[in-house]
Amino acid sequence: MLYLPSLLEILKDPEYIPLSIDRLAEKMSIPDADFTAFKREVNQHLRQGTLVKLKKNRVCLPRDADLITGKVRFRQSGSATLYPDAVEGAEIREPFHINAEDTGVAMHGDLVVARIHHDRRRYRGRPNRGGNPNALENVRIIRILERANTKLTGTLKRSRMFHYIIPDDPRIIQDILVPDPRYSKLSPKPKVDDKVVVQLDPWEQRHLNPEGVIIEVLGKTHTPMAEYEALLRQFDLTPEFPDSVLKEVEQFSSKVKQGDLKNREDIRDLFTLTIDPQDAKDFDDALTLQVKNNGNLTVGVHIADVSHYVRPGTALDREARKRGNSTYLVGTVIPMLPKALSNGLCSLVEAEDRLTKSVFVEYAPTGKVLNARFANTVIRSNKRLTYEQAYAFLFEDDIEEIQSRPDPPAHQTGSTGRSLKELSRKELKLIKRTVRRLWDLASRIRKHRVMKGSLELDMPETKIYVDKEGYAETIIKVEQDESHQLIEEFMLAANEAVAQSLNERKLPGIHRVHDKPDPDKLDEFADYLDTFGIQSGDLSNRNNLNKVLREVKKHPQAHTLRVSFLRSLKQACYRASADGHFGLAKKHYTHFTSPIRRYSDLVVHRIFARNLVPGGARFSKKRYTPSELATVAQHLSLTEQNSTEAERESVKIKLLEFFERELQKPKRSKFDAVIMDVRNHGMFVELTESMAYGLVHISTLRDDLYKVDSSHTAIVGRKRRNRFAIGDKIKVCVSRVDRFKRQIDFMVANGN
Repeated sequence: MLYLPSLLEILKDPEYIPLSIDRLAEKMSIPDADFTAFKREVNQHLRQGTLVKLKKNRVCLPRDADLITGKVRFRQSGSATLYPDAVEGAEIREPFHINAEDTGVAMHGDLVVARIHHDRRRYRGRPNRGGNPNALENVRIIRILERANTKLTGTLKRSRMFHYIIPDDPRIIQDILVPDPRYSKLSPKPKVDDKVVVQLDPWEQRHLNPEGVIIEVLGKTHTPMAEYEALLRQFDLTPEFPDSVLKEVEQFSSKVKQGDLKNREDIRDLFTLTIDPQDAKDFDDALTLQVKNNGNLTVGVHIADVSHYVRPGTALDREARKRGNSTYLVGTVIPMLPKALSNGLCSLVEAEDRLTKSVFVEYAPTGKVLNARFANTVIRSNKRLTYEQAYAFLFEDDIEEIQSRPDPPAHQTGSTGRSLKELSRKELKLIKRTVRRLWDLASRIRKHRVMKGSLELDMPETKIYVDKEGYAETIIKVEQDESHQLIEEFMLAANEAVAQSLNERKLPGIHRVHDKPDPDKLDEFADYLDTFGIQSGDLSNRNNLNKVLREVKKHPQAHTLRVSFLRSLKQACYRASADGHFGLAKKHYTHFTSPIRRYSDLVVHRIFARNLVPGGARFSKKRYTPSELATVAQHLSLTEQNSTEAERESVKIKLLEFFERELQKPKRSKFDAVIMDVRNHGMFVELTESMAYGLVHISTLRDDLYKVDSSHTAIVGRKRRNRFAIGDKIKVCVSRVDRFKRQIDFMVANGN
């Protein structure tokens, strides 16, 4: 039974006076036989923070007691922000500031109850910050509803009196006290500077440090394997698969069987290419191009048919759904599917028959979509290209120069394919002609898409390559160049074609949704742009917004500004309803093109097989209900967020590792950097290639005494008048790396 709607009606009544659970049951005429269920439901909402309990067990809404519930996120300084829970029927509240001394016994990520302080002028002798009405209020945490973590990873240290753990997450600001490891029952016993997992004890007194017990030793801290194992524990990632899953996989052959080709369109004679990163572990998608006599072009987007092997209700399917997606850590991947499928039987590797689901989109030469058809197919990839190789085919005319492009390192990728040096000139010319025709079409499609309001959000990425021991070896900035855009346009087209067909047939599905941004957030971003001298105008106008984004792209602080813009947008997610995609300016959009690494695409493939191809029932018997899809979509949005956080953390760790190893070199490397901000204690810089961010402390500028100028945009030497201004390009080298605080300090390189 669900009593909450009726209960909320009573609690929202302006005349309501807080009552006990017993009295509420009387007021609601709950039968004695149902009282236990009613009490259980009320207690559940008390734990979740939907309701709060006052003295004498009286119940009310949090707002009526000047209380608010939500998740707390800490800063390294010790202060925090409370993000209020959404309450049905109420407006979404802005985050609240929490002073360091008012965080109680909360830790980063905890679900808490906080009391609101309404003194809008001063709080404990300090002025409150300005802004919106909620931001003027401070809150104080008074109760922990749910701990985000009962286990933590960190480094074992020792003081004169005790042993303690420094948590890996710098936002957990307390050290964790642990018993003397000499008495540990673990084997081998934990040692100082080991990376460990600690089980937390209840923490109830703020003036005392939290305590815990070491339950696992992961290795010497800051070594690649120990950091990797810590990431797995922190984000609940599991590289290994259950025995029940592996037993099912053993039933598959390593090759596509002849019987699997039945009722499939055979397109193995079409020239087929894959284009992926050089360190790609699996290959989801391939392209073909056919030019018709009338000049129209048909692009075939061929996607690995994972649904042929991963059937609903199997152990393999249950595990894939649980994982939700693959997680790409630096140098490795935690796959959604076992490698025998993800890197083998399903992966569209070169020169092997593979089962696929295909979307054939016919275009006019102008790039206008004329029609789309769908099929279950079998393909054979003729060549696996890296983005770097595809770029060479696009813009390099000299065949020998193209052949000189390096092959992907075998230890970094799931399949290298044939070396370009092994290919005949005839093959090389065919690849060049095909890639250039595809890009000519893709560039037209891209222009049409942007003209219709699709946002130009291409962001460079930091790509870190590791050596055979797992240490960060090289860091490069990967721009979303034409080779990436070529693939992106045809994947977007396939996703949209499938989504539109589902909508036309009124079929349930999982949709990729991106809601419109909050106008207030866009206004804040516009104000932020003004401080950089960028006139933004009305950002709710798509054409104007794209114009501003193009201007931002040319700015010295382009990366910072674009990150700030992305933060003003809402997060894309999965839903069972087709609510549109703001960023792409598409009414109907789904994820269809990556079933090896995303469960959402696998679900869409099953719906595709049953409803969009001739004789579909023989390919998929699974019928999804809207409620089932809504549950799956919500779960997949959460697993995606978890993987995104793990991937970002992996990059941070490897950046620190790379620059720490720079300190060990007899001659330190010089890096190009841009000055992003200046403060009294120094200037913050961003490295051009790796996009690493750090501080050049003013004490390292030893040729003069420096101070911030009156405009607060530069630091200037008092005697020599040397000037370092925001936007200036300088060369720096590494000065200090703090692995625990996740901070990198730089110094201006000699001869800058």
